[in-house]
Amino acid sequence: MGEVDHGQGHGHHGHGSTDADRRSLFAALVLLVAFMAFEVGAAVFANSLALLADAGHMLVDVGAIACSLLAINLAARPETGSHTYGLKRAEILAAAANGIALVVVAALVTFEAVGRLLRPEAVDGAVLIVVAAVGVGVNLAATVTLSRANRQSLNMEGAYQHILTDLYGFAGTLIAGIVIVATGFDRADAVASLVVVLLMLGAAVRLLRPAVRILLEATPEDIDLEEVRRHLVELPEVQSVHDLHAWTLTSSLPILTAHVVVTDECFRTGDAGRVLDHLQDCLSGHFDVAHSTLQFEAAGHLEHELGGHT
Repeated sequence: MGEVDHGQGHGHHGHGSTDADRRSLFAALVLLVAFMAFEVGAAVFANSLALLADAGHMLVDVGAIACSLLAINLAARPETGSHTYGLKRAEILAAAANGIALVVVAALVTFEAVGRLLRPEAVDGAVLIVVAAVGVGVNLAATVTLSRANRQSLNMEGAYQHILTDLYGFAGTLIAGIVIVATGFDRADAVASLVVVLLMLGAAVRLLRPAVRILLEATPEDIDLEEVRRHLVELPEVQSVHDLHAWTLTSSLPILTAHVVVTDECFRTGDAGRVLDHLQDCLSGHFDVAHSTLQFEAAGHLEHELGGHT
């Protein structure tokens, strides 16, 4: 009997890929910081809420990318006695922070946009067109840069979603500028701002839902624990499986633990090692769980365990 841990998991990208992710993030960060400073000045000059909303969103983007860079560095730190899994959850915390930031900025822009719809102000549409066109180019370059990174990471996906949302937002602002120049309909600026808000909220939901599930240690959506149990008990030596748990440590790293009741003969003949190899090969091959901890028990041991059994 005893507890045996097999493998260190999967879904990690190596140092080369991590370095590439860092370079992609840094390049996008430089692009966005330079353009954000330009856009704030243009927004004040043109009296445009849409441009100011885009600049506010871009500020969140800059913070998100800086947070993502920090998370990559923290996640790369080795395990310690006080952090036995290292700081791999840092990327999930960064993704959650990105999602919350999007919601906060969306709320602020919505408040101001409603006021502009009720009391429209004059907006320089020509400036909107020029700045938004440049913004589309800058964000397109940043989007292409981040699209090459490892987006299986929720952290990298968060940074990518921020910039992609900004790209759509600038496209909306460009259309608003054209409408204002062509028709004089100044409310188009506020309407474009609300379109940006909807995009922000959509991106926030896509980030927060998986991040919250991981932080609450929910069972991964692609793992059916009852199906896992059925696979494990197919082996003749396995009598039952209880205390079966699965959760996600960080992006693409599911972990599973279980107590496995095996026959007494399995212990007497020394077949426990063979059975363990078979079960963990099953978990890795059928369910893509390479990090599993299985505790083998004799049937009588169940009576001495504390807590419930599932």
